[in-house]
Amino acid sequence: MTQPRILVTGATGKVGGAVVTQLHAAGVPVRALVRGEADFPEGVQAVRGDLGDPASLDTALAGVDSVFLVWPFLSAEGASDVIDAIGKHARRVVYLSSAGVGSEKEEPGEAITMFHTELERLIEASGLEWTALRPTGFASNTLGWAEEVRTTGAVRAPLARLARPLIHEADMAAVAVQALTTDALLGARPVLTGPELITQEGQVALIGEAIGRPVRFEEIALDEAAEQMKAAGYPPELVEAVLPAQAELLDNPEPVNDEVERITGTPARSFQEWAADHASDFR
Repeated sequence: MTQPRILVTGATGKVGGAVVTQLHAAGVPVRALVRGEADFPEGVQAVRGDLGDPASLDTALAGVDSVFLVWPFLSAEGASDVIDAIGKHARRVVYLSSAGVGSEKEEPGEAITMFHTELERLIEASGLEWTALRPTGFASNTLGWAEEVRTTGAVRAPLARLARPLIHEADMAAVAVQALTTDALLGARPVLTGPELITQEGQVALIGEAIGRPVRFEEIALDEAAEQMKAAGYPPELVEAVLPAQAELLDNPEPVNDEVERITGTPARSFQEWAADHASDFR
């Protein structure tokens, strides 16, 4: 078997998993970093390691040329050691960052973007070749509604009119593959969006369309949503950053662009396509 040259972290998640799938389908040798058992297509090499333990990464990084990095923590603590470990083996990092980094809305210490800002800074200072992908909201975050859609036929959430250009994980992956396998995006920080703004109420309606039965959106107050998030285990500082930032988007929505199409040659997938692709998760 050909020696894998690309290591994908976050390989069991939506975006990392899509990167693994697309690289494998293109015939590119790929290695997946996993913390436990995981199923991948034949020919994908799974290697144990944990980004929380940089010393565990040496085996996974051996012989690797490029790394797709998904940072799974809410702070940059330990990131410097991970990037140092990568730099001992690889020459390139493609980092899954956030559209909030570098925007006018970013504020020092702001919980949503702070660790992404620090990761980008560390990577740029490392001497590695780099690309920082800056997507807007992930369509896959709406999977958080799946259980209540299945059990109640409704979604109880704040901000029915909040409209965002949510992006399909397959489109983020397609851009990542370009950054990993070509030099076209070296030193670039492309902001990646879906093709159109869809309100949360509209997203729920499209999920209903995909599963063949109506799903209601029941709007709740921000205070109630905050208590629900905290009860579900989200850190208070994250809750206190996320909800006000979302409310601000009501009047100042994120711009929509065509970067996905410019980079990959294929238009970004719509939320309607995403919902159809994930209908089984909501049934």
